[in-house]
Amino acid sequence: MEGRSFVVHEHHARRLHYDFRLEKGGVLKSWAVPKGLPEEPGEKRLAIEVEDHSLKYREFEGTIPEGQYGAGTVRIWDKGSYEPLVWSKDTIEFVLSGDRLHGRYVLTRFKKAGERQWLLLKAKDKPI
Repeated sequence: MEGRSFVVHEHHARRLHYDFRLEKGGVLKSWAVPKGLPEEPGEKRLAIEVEDHSLKYREFEGTIPEGQYGAGTVRIWDKGSYEPLVWSKDTIEFVLSGDRLHGRYVLTRFKKAGERQWLLLKAKDKPI
């Protein structure tokens, strides 16, 4: 069975942002989220798709040295598991079970803004 972990890094680089990562296909699919992840239903955030990261990043915390890509301090803001509901080219829907984040989220490609631009929203949880 494929792993279903996620991690959110608080990343103090040139500008504070959050790196959101979902395990899929042996890597962490990753997005930079400038204003942090939404925590209330209906909240939306811009999420910029970045390169896949190694599974080692699930546990990474520390300082990336000046001169290297992503230079700055990185700490784990949240981590846990997720249940994928939909994973297609333009939509990823999932349920997070983390220390801070819980519930249903949707990533949808924001085509008007560019190929790597997505909207991340906290969705209302569906009744069981």
